[in-house]
Amino acid sequence: MSVLLETSLGDIVIDLEIEACPITCANFLKLCKVYYYNLNAFFNVSKDFLAQTGDPTATGTGGECAASYFASKNGSKSTVARYFAPELVPRLKHTMKGTVSMAVARTAGGGSGGCGSQFFITLADSIDYLDGQHAVFGHVVEGLETLDALNDVFTDESGRPLKDVRIRHVEVLEDPFPDPEGLVVPEDLPTRPPDAEGDFARILEDEDPLAELPEEEAEEERRRKAAVASALTLEMVGDLPFANVRPPENVLFVCKLNSVTRDEDLELIFSRFGKIMSCQVIRDKKTGDSLQYAFIEFDRKEDAEQAYFKMQNVLVDDRRIWVDFQLLNSTEDGQTTQPEVEREVVGVSEVDRTSKPGRATETGEAEVVVDGMTVMGWCSTPMTTPHLDESGERGVGQHRQGIETTDGINVTDEARTAGDTTVTTTGEACAVRGAATARQIGVIRVDNDS
Repeated sequence: MSVLLETSLGDIVIDLEIEACPITCANFLKLCKVYYYNLNAFFNVSKDFLAQTGDPTATGTGGECAASYFASKNGSKSTVARYFAPELVPRLKHTMKGTVSMAVARTAGGGSGGCGSQFFITLADSIDYLDGQHAVFGHVVEGLETLDALNDVFTDESGRPLKDVRIRHVEVLEDPFPDPEGLVVPEDLPTRPPDAEGDFARILEDEDPLAELPEEEAEEERRRKAAVASALTLEMVGDLPFANVRPPENVLFVCKLNSVTRDEDLELIFSRFGKIMSCQVIRDKKTGDSLQYAFIEFDRKEDAEQAYFKMQNVLVDDRRIWVDFQLLNSTEDGQTTQPEVEREVVGVSEVDRTSKPGRATETGEAEVVVDGMTVMGWCSTPMTTPHLDESGERGVGQHRQGIETTDGINVTDEARTAGDTTVTTTGEACAVRGAATARQIGVIRVDNDS
């Protein structure tokens, strides 16, 4: 009877001594049949000596016999011993390379504890001192070149290969023994190594640490990893519902609009690229004022791409617009929504104020919570500024809206207030796309010229 081991270094075919060692061979075949050995690592490789595997924990202390394993699956493990007595046959010796033996576990006192699931394959001839200590139950008949490759692997101080060598799959070519009670063959093959939770930081079996990608492919891989890291960061801060979310490819985001630009204006301008399904300028839900950005949905992705390339930095209503692809919130069913934008100053600290006729100065740090979405390169911040006019009467500055440039400096338009006030705000801002919290920290200075 033969068993095929498909390893990461090549195939190994083992002939079993079913007549001389029926209990050991039956134990081995039944474990193979339920994929017990699939993805097990060769955790102990000694050059010109042996290669050991069969321990799911890859520590040398795990594993159990087939009867114990099946009993644990059925909830009756306490009634079945973990090991069975080794079948030591005097004529079966470790004289040839490729001899397959069950590893005999030792008790705490040094005595023989029995056989479980661990086995080893000898990597050299004439290892006679193992005779009588471990139970030989088979020989390698094909795949000696795989054993040579296994013998040449680099190992750490404990004997485990630095680059994982694993049994990818075991194929039982013929099984003459009846299946014991409780044996259930899994429907699916294992996909995760049983020792994946261990503390072994090793080179994966399918990884080539010396391989170098072409420069273009390496750069593309770096960008992909950077994008994945950014997506995970946005997911952690709540900006994305999950890292793998993808926006629709036929929706454009347009910002830096003039406040007088209407839906119909944008639809007319962009309709030359193709059929538009919807065009919406986002407005403040309380005042109805334009927030100076919009979403345009095309019928076809190709039309959206053409508009993206053609309309970038185009002058619309005396404003050079910015066009990008949509980045929106996603719902559970994968649909996208256009979030409402609300800004609220929730904290001011370290505030110093000096007031005199014609001048008021305020410095401090402000945390701005954005419940919805802000846009990189654009900011609209309503604000009321108290000041003193020239006559000494207290006035209230009017709301103002500002344009934030892409370098993070916020400069407001000139605003008329009581006392002919010109408001200029400078400061660094952090703006994000999606549902998020943005913090704006900087210096707010109000100069009153009456």
